[in-house]
Amino acid sequence: MDEQVRKDDVQTIENHLGSELRRWRDARRISQLELASRAGTTQRHLSFVETGRSLPGRPLVLRLAESLDLSLRERNALLVSAGYAPAFSETNLDDPRMRPVREALHQVLAGHLPYPALVAGPLGQIVAANDAIGVLSEGVAPELLAGQNIWRLALHPDGMAARVQNLAVWGRHVIEGLRARAARHPDPRLTELITELSGYLPDAPPPGRDYLGFAVPLELRTSDGTLRLLTTLTSFATAVDVTLAELHLEAWLPVDEATADVLRRRHDGSTAGHPAGISRSSR
Repeated sequence: MDEQVRKDDVQTIENHLGSELRRWRDARRISQLELASRAGTTQRHLSFVETGRSLPGRPLVLRLAESLDLSLRERNALLVSAGYAPAFSETNLDDPRMRPVREALHQVLAGHLPYPALVAGPLGQIVAANDAIGVLSEGVAPELLAGQNIWRLALHPDGMAARVQNLAVWGRHVIEGLRARAARHPDPRLTELITELSGYLPDAPPPGRDYLGFAVPLELRTSDGTLRLLTTLTSFATAVDVTLAELHLEAWLPVDEATADVLRRRHDGSTAGHPAGISRSSR
């Protein structure tokens, strides 16, 4: 009886792993042959795995996950679906073991001054920011500052949106980037957030033939005039901890000398430190 139960458990694991592999392979639009070649196995063996006739070893599951370009969290989940323990730790950023990481993030943010920059989590939650971020948070409703979500702060009518001159175009650029991320790494919470954020945007005509989505600047009205900024996103691609791998650095660069001059003058004249409601990086 016990032996039969064990066989049933193994079959359940094999079926679960197989369905997960098929789901990810379909999402990535990769054939069995291509995935097998990338992972260093045979199409026949992969077919057996996907149909629940074979359970691969832990190294092969990891190679399959890497070949599918899964995030560290998704790789852990695939391992669990195969009956193995997760391979990648998930450490709270406040943990003493993450102190070197926090200090490094602080240095990166400080090094970007006088231009604004912040570190955000996978759902846009602000983890840390430098002093120049105040140019983005001028006049933002206190409850949005308290919520500390960069995308909601950017697109909500009571947030930056009231000062964005090209909101329809720039906002669509932001939403399209989030949709691409959600398609690559599905998360119901991100999908829900995208739906919310999309509702804040005004209607806009379809992009013209000369539209360059990747080059859409943020045109932001401030007390020092209109600034034109480009956004850069940097991920920590070689991280081996889930928490760090899911963070990204979002930084803004001036498009023209007038914008750069305003940001330099604001930084040089700053004495109060950091705007209320935006967290500083830990030291």
